[in-house]
Amino acid sequence: MAKGPSSTELTAGAEGKPRADTRRPHAAILHPVDAFLHAIAGWRAETLTQVRRLIHEAAPDIVEECKWAKASNPGGVPVWSCDGIVCTGEAYKQVVKLTFARGASVDDPQGLFNASLEGNTRRAIDLREGESLDARAFKALIRAAVAANRQAVAAKAPGRGRK
Repeated sequence: MAKGPSSTELTAGAEGKPRADTRRPHAAILHPVDAFLHAIAGWRAETLTQVRRLIHEAAPDIVEECKWAKASNPGGVPVWSCDGIVCTGEAYKQVVKLTFARGASVDDPQGLFNASLEGNTRRAIDLREGESLDARAFKALIRAAVAANRQAVAAKAPGRGRK
């Protein structure tokens, strides 16, 4: 949800203005997704950087953050949300996986979904080194996923559920 460093990454400087915590010099400089991309580097970081740009072009009000940090993945997983999770971006050794939380309910006329096709809820796009996305189709998919989230939120609005 935060677009910049968290309050634990900044300390008060002169006159109460925030300054970087010198014990962790990069923490105050990098957004959590930037830090994640910096940590993985290489083709996977380049791919996720391009994906990130397309996501923000398609849905400028989308919120990005890293969630689910754990010992084996201290940076967590990049997550893009708008009225719920739109998609996540995970970097594996052989693939960058973009998982759409409500992918099964989103039209995919260009056939971008190529993984997790058997489930009732999620769908994913696996990108291997050297592969690229059709930018126009991907942005349409992002907009459709945002619309699906908003529709789900509207359906849960007071007065629309069971009594």
